[in-house]
Amino acid sequence: MSLVTDILRNNRTFAVVGVSQDPAKYGHEIFETLLAKGYTAIPVNPKYDQVDGHPCYPSLEALPEKPDVVVAVVPPAVTEKTVETAARLGVQTVWMPPGAWSDRAVELCEQAGMTEVHDVCLVFALRSLKE
Repeated sequence: MSLVTDILRNNRTFAVVGVSQDPAKYGHEIFETLLAKGYTAIPVNPKYDQVDGHPCYPSLEALPEKPDVVVAVVPPAVTEKTVETAARLGVQTVWMPPGAWSDRAVELCEQAGMTEVHDVCLVFALRSLKE
């Protein structure tokens, strides 16, 4: 079983950092696809109070529960800070889609002993997952 499949089968709660209220944006598509596939998706973006009726949190630190996976849908420099925060909070897995990851972010995950996926589209992975 691939790492991607393993993560999707064994984790239920995903925090989507950089979620958007705009249905045309990638962060919104990730959020909606996770929900449609039966996952708990927690929106994280300081710009919004809610996304599609779900409470939106300003930061990872503000979440009511620790997510299984943090998905960073933000620029690489913000992803690096997100990884540092996730490591501090004890999150085990970080997913960095195309455009969001950097070599430094990958290194930070490795240094913290976290599982990481980078440069893989989460929406495509979810749609490809066999039930």
